Amino acid sequence: MEPVERTPTEPTDYAAISAAYGALLAGTAFSARGKAQIPAAELPTLAAASFALSKLLVKEKAETWVRAPFIDEAERKPKGRRMRYAVGELLTCTRCMGAWSALGLVALRVHSPTAGRTVTTVLAASAGNDILQALFSYLCARENATKRAAERPSGVNDVRRAA
Repeated sequence: MEPVERTPTEPTDYAAISAAYGALLAGTAFSARGKAQIPAAELPTLAAASFALSKLLVKEKAETWVRAPFIDEAERKPKGRRMRYAVGELLTCTRCMGAWSALGLVALRVHSPTAGRTVTTVLAASAGNDILQALFSYLCARENATKRAAERPSGVNDVRRAA
């Protein structure tokens, strides 16, 4: 990520985004008073759900409509200047969106426990699917590489090692 000096933004643009996040966080904390705490056992599910939601928002084709006003999809770069550019940066960062996703999911879980558990379970299952797909791809690529190496004449490996 570029320093503020090298982007068409001002520090106040980022301050506004931080203030919005802080206000939502404080509002969620304030409105959660007297409500049941989220059990610690649900934290892994919430973490996986926030991972899946942030990945969905930042990377998936289905969500280009959300990013389109802020991001040049062909270059994966923020558009415009000032706040538009800053929001575009936010929408290209899975870690950044993860914080916003976590805030939204926790707020949903606190204020509508049944709906919150349903949404986080679906998103956590999606994250599990991502992990299994990545593992499957890795294992297939590894097996294919092993097969290619076994099919090469033995002298080819020796020449590559010598170089």
